[in-house]
Amino acid sequence: MTISIDIPVTTIMTKNIISVDVKDGLEKAEHLFKKHKIRHMPVTDHKKIVGMLSMNDLLRISFADGAYREEGDIKSNLYEMFSIKHVMVNNLETISSKNTVREVTSILTKRKFHAMPVVDGEELVGMVTTTDLLKYYLSMF
Repeated sequence: MTISIDIPVTTIMTKNIISVDVKDGLEKAEHLFKKHKIRHMPVTDHKKIVGMLSMNDLLRISFADGAYREEGDIKSNLYEMFSIKHVMVNNLETISSKNTVREVTSILTKRKFHAMPVVDGEELVGMVTTTDLLKYYLSMF
């Protein structure tokens, strides 16, 4: 069986996106990551995507600060010191729904990303993750 990778990315992308607003707190972001069992979230400002936040971003600041504090104090202090805007990736690359699975696979591989927002115009319409790609490729066997 051959794998069709020249199909639109909309075929495999996640459409029901969990996102966080740039004005929300890190505590809310962590809650959403855990509740929905996700690792990446678009950050929006008035429904326009302005960045990407990952669970690793939160862990990175936790480890940096954790060496000097007791465990119970880490979260509360970090959440007061930093905002989503400080932690998110803001030099964001996106793809459109017209891109193919081949194109997004190439971008994720070359750039070493694990998630990529799908944006048409300024509207966030979905997201493709390495998990989406792996599920698609595994479905071919």
